[in-house]
Amino acid sequence: MKQLFSKKFLIATAVIMVCLLSSRPVVAQFTITGNLQLTLFNTDLVNNGSFLPGAGTLAFTGSSSAFIKGSQGTPFYNLQINKSAGGNVVLQNSIGVGGQINFVSGLLDLNGFDADLGSTGSLNGEQESSHVVGANGGTVIFNTTLNAPSSANPGGLGAIITSTQNLGNTVIRRGHESQANSSASGTSVLRYYDILPANNTALNATVRIHYLEGELNGLDENSLLLWEKQATQDWTALGADSHDASANYVEKGAIPSFGLFTLSTAPVPLPVNFISFDAHCNGNSVMLNWKTAQEVNSHYFLVERSTDGLQWSVAGQVAAAGNTAVETAYSFADNPPTGNDYYRIAEYDLDGKMQLTKVLQTACGVQEVFKLWPNPVEDRLYVNMTAAAGGEVIIQLFDGKGALVLVRREVLAPGNNLLSIDVKGIAAGLYYAAFIYNNKQIQMQKVIKK
Repeated sequence: MKQLFSKKFLIATAVIMVCLLSSRPVVAQFTITGNLQLTLFNTDLVNNGSFLPGAGTLAFTGSSSAFIKGSQGTPFYNLQINKSAGGNVVLQNSIGVGGQINFVSGLLDLNGFDADLGSTGSLNGEQESSHVVGANGGTVIFNTTLNAPSSANPGGLGAIITSTQNLGNTVIRRGHESQANSSASGTSVLRYYDILPANNTALNATVRIHYLEGELNGLDENSLLLWEKQATQDWTALGADSHDASANYVEKGAIPSFGLFTLSTAPVPLPVNFISFDAHCNGNSVMLNWKTAQEVNSHYFLVERSTDGLQWSVAGQVAAAGNTAVETAYSFADNPPTGNDYYRIAEYDLDGKMQLTKVLQTACGVQEVFKLWPNPVEDRLYVNMTAAAGGEVIIQLFDGKGALVLVRREVLAPGNNLLSIDVKGIAAGLYYAAFIYNNKQIQMQKVIKK
């Protein structure tokens, strides 16, 4: 049997075993070459260097939860979730997946971070016992071109799109936070979609939204309606042309334009309607600001802080307005222990009911860092961006003569962000990548396209 393996592969295997069995950290560049599978049994993946996925599969197995973390966003080709006995895979950094995220057993918890599928990745095999969750935020992202789509399911995300129009380049983000729309319970199912096509007028589109039983969030699935929110507008109930409680979907046609979509039930006023929540670094402190559009019998807000996005403690308490129909602003200054923390606001009513805002991550102790790999690059360029306070970044790629050949715009969250850029259609040669962050060019790097 040993004759079937090259000496190079045996050496690589030995190195892998040392890395996994040793309790001491190992610093190295790790590359999966070819269609191989690396299995991590009850083991975290900590990427503080360079991980090149090749065309292989990284599988997480075992019964305990595992974390994907480190100073770098991690790219994968195929990622397999195969955890037993309640074990999950939890993100503590953003990831990119160019192939498939295959679900066998256990959950993939976004935990406030993004899983970017680029234009080639997909979700495969989601089921009630094994799927994506993200109560603390984060999205699964897919980017594609949709021209007159017919029952298209981009990236396997579960939003089925039909339209006679050419939508052009379309970005789809799927998240799993309950949306505070005007439903009977003030909540939605634990799934939403943000669909952003280049052409977003006169679409006359049909959208079918799938969900899992575990995402119903206490709502009656036989009463679910499709809801939409565009730009600064409030949520609007679009209704439902059909729904199937066995196949778990709601479908609505004649939709003129796309925005945020979720599923919920018929409308009644919300006790408290959050309209914004943000966090900014101010020296060694963090300034938290949030606004409500209305409040009914609100009692107080708890500012909750976490160092890992999993375990939460109370940083402070702010009195609520009680009853008001006008916009109300709140703020709280915190001095966190690390400067790289997570925050959320918990609102409590007079009757004891509670609702949470989305989760924000701060990085007040972090300087802006922009890294890209692999370099030289052949098909896909990964860019890891660490930003202290978030903001817009523009990535521009120039050829050797100074001509602009590619532009990418993104809004960064505080902390680590991972992007993947498809460069297959660009000719081989020397290029320069420019990073413009918050309207100021801060870096220029050479990139070699093979």
